[in-house]
Parts: sequence; C-alpha cells; structure tokens
Amino acid sequence: MKKILIIGCPGSGKSTFARALHEKTGLPLFYLDMMYWNADRTKVARPLFLERLQYALQQEEWIIDGNYKSTMEMRTQACDTIFFLDYSTEVCLAGIASRQGKPRADMPWIEKEGEIDEDFMDMIRNYRTDARPNVLRLLEKYKDKNIVIFRTREEAAAYLNRN
Repeated sequence: MKKILIIGCPGSGKSTFARALHEKTGLPLFYLDMMYWNADRTKVARPLFLERLQYALQQEEWIIDGNYKSTMEMRTQACDTIFFLDYSTEVCLAGIASRQGKPRADMPWIEKEGEIDEDFMDMIRNYRTDARPNVLRLLEKYKDKNIVIFRTREEAAAYLNRN
C-alpha cells in the first residue's frame, strides 16, 4: 500500500480514517477539500485544483481523502488501494453534526454549529441512491486494485487496530 484513496459519503469519517492511517503508515496525506476550496468557501479555479491534484498523484506515496466525482476515475487509476467507507445515511448525518464548530485539518473553514447547507444535507441523504451506485461501478471496473469496504465505523477501527 503506497497510493491510497479513501472515499465515502460526506460525514462517513474519511478524514478521520485518513489521519489514523497516515499516523500508522507515515504516508503523505492530501485532502481534496483543501485543494478545492478557499477559506472563504469559494472554489479555486479548476486548473489550480487539477494542478494541486496532479502534484499529489505524482508523489511516490500518498493517501488522498475525498470523493470529487470528476476526478475519481483518474485517482482510481493511479492508486493501488481503495478504502470505501460505505456507511448508513444515519451514521453520515451524525458525522456531519458531530464536526460542527470544530477546526479540521481537512477543511479550510470551521463549520458553524447550527449552520446547515440544505443542498449538502440532501447530497448526503441521497448518496446511497445517487452517488454510491457510481462508486460501486467504478470499484467493479478496477477490481484488480486492493479494495477494502467498511460497512461500520467499528470495522474501520478494527482494521486500524490490527494493522
């Protein structure tokens, strides 16, 4: 495992898992949200986002945390291992609620408590029907990769504890 993707619904704990895996492996960790967003919640220009992503992909080793459908296949082609946090909608919604008001290394701003972006929440509520089927198709297409699917946070924690 030298080039690792961590994907899953927002709120699933991708960044938490990525940090723990980084601490265990020492592999460089890159957050797509930090590449894509400015601190004022505006998006960087697409060429800059792709430049930042290409920089990460050109490294000999890496962990990349994030979904971003438009670059998922490019990252999948480049990786050797994929961790898919395939958790329930309820777990992901609870994950979003638990991180409000807390500074995070994977995001250039603090999500204020009580501040709810309804479009983002709808994306989470609809992830299993809208995005997940595309992820599963991509995983099937690249089944030669080392693919690890966790269905619960406990499975992910157990994996980290034994490796």
